[in-house]
Amino acid sequence: MSLTAGIVGLPNVGKSTLFNAITNQKILAENYPFATIEPNVGVVTVPDERMDKLKEMYNPERFIPTAYEFTDIAGLVKGASNGEGLGNKFLSHIREVDAIVEVVRCFDDGKIIHVDGNIDPIRDIETINLELAIADLDVIKNRLERVAKKARTTKNKEDVIEKEALEKAKKALEENKALRQIEFTEEERKAIKSYSFLTLKPIIYLANIKESELGNPDNEYVKKVKDYASQENAQVVSLCAKVEEDLSELTKEEKDEMLEALGLDGSGLDKLIQATYDILGLATYFTVGKDEVRAWTFRKGMNAKQCSGIIHTDFEKGFIRAEVMSYNDLIECGSELKVKEAGRARLEGKDYIMQDGDICHFRFNV
Repeated sequence: MSLTAGIVGLPNVGKSTLFNAITNQKILAENYPFATIEPNVGVVTVPDERMDKLKEMYNPERFIPTAYEFTDIAGLVKGASNGEGLGNKFLSHIREVDAIVEVVRCFDDGKIIHVDGNIDPIRDIETINLELAIADLDVIKNRLERVAKKARTTKNKEDVIEKEALEKAKKALEENKALRQIEFTEEERKAIKSYSFLTLKPIIYLANIKESELGNPDNEYVKKVKDYASQENAQVVSLCAKVEEDLSELTKEEKDEMLEALGLDGSGLDKLIQATYDILGLATYFTVGKDEVRAWTFRKGMNAKQCSGIIHTDFEKGFIRAEVMSYNDLIECGSELKVKEAGRARLEGKDYIMQDGDICHFRFNV
């Protein structure tokens, strides 16, 4: 399952430094606007202590944790929806991601220029969010008249639902509300899914702070960001992108030592990755054996048959049943055999709703 979170923000807020840390890749991260022109894509491993336990238990030939993509997108400036800066290119790249990580500069540093001359995280957030809203409104205005005319002519239920959903979206945007704040019915969401509205995408605000503030990350700027985010029930993650970049270059032992020296119980990146995983509504199931231990990403609410198709389409086409046990039961009992002896191994049909931490073996016949 290919899912992508896009890293966005104004120029010089730390996007590319953060991306370097996330992917441990070296991309251009210079102190001037538009250092990033084309989107850089990197695959990110989702931290999961359960995988380490399974690796110890099975000692497999192959060990494959679950992962998804982060995309570093060029910096946006005021007027992007009208073509300023990298304008339409920036907006088109955001349309392709599943969730947005909006990096907000929450530190003072006279050596690093700010595109607007001074530090004001709420202004920066509103600059980006306004451009996204304007872009969404343009899409609606270009489509609504045709959809409304079609709905009047055909009286088709789907056309009527699409028209009503677009009208609801237009009203919300004109009232300065992001579409992710609006309640759409399942039918309405389906009707507007193809538009890939920017303000409908789930968002995390990432507060980029100084290393010296890591022990007490809620500075005055971060507090303002949290107050703003609370209005739309969005998450805020605080970290120092430069420190995370340094951590990404260390061995596990060195990383643990540095975190301890900084007084941190974990890296900000791990928190960001997990938060992004959560807002996308994702969970993990496992397949295990001596040949391979592997984690698989699925959307919460998917059934066993759908999840089998993530491994291979033939599994879904010829699905018979799933042999399932929970990770917790395996750890508690100590082995697959003991899980079965305890009566905790199950045979589940195609409609079984998969749970995070399920360990599965799918039976199929094509």
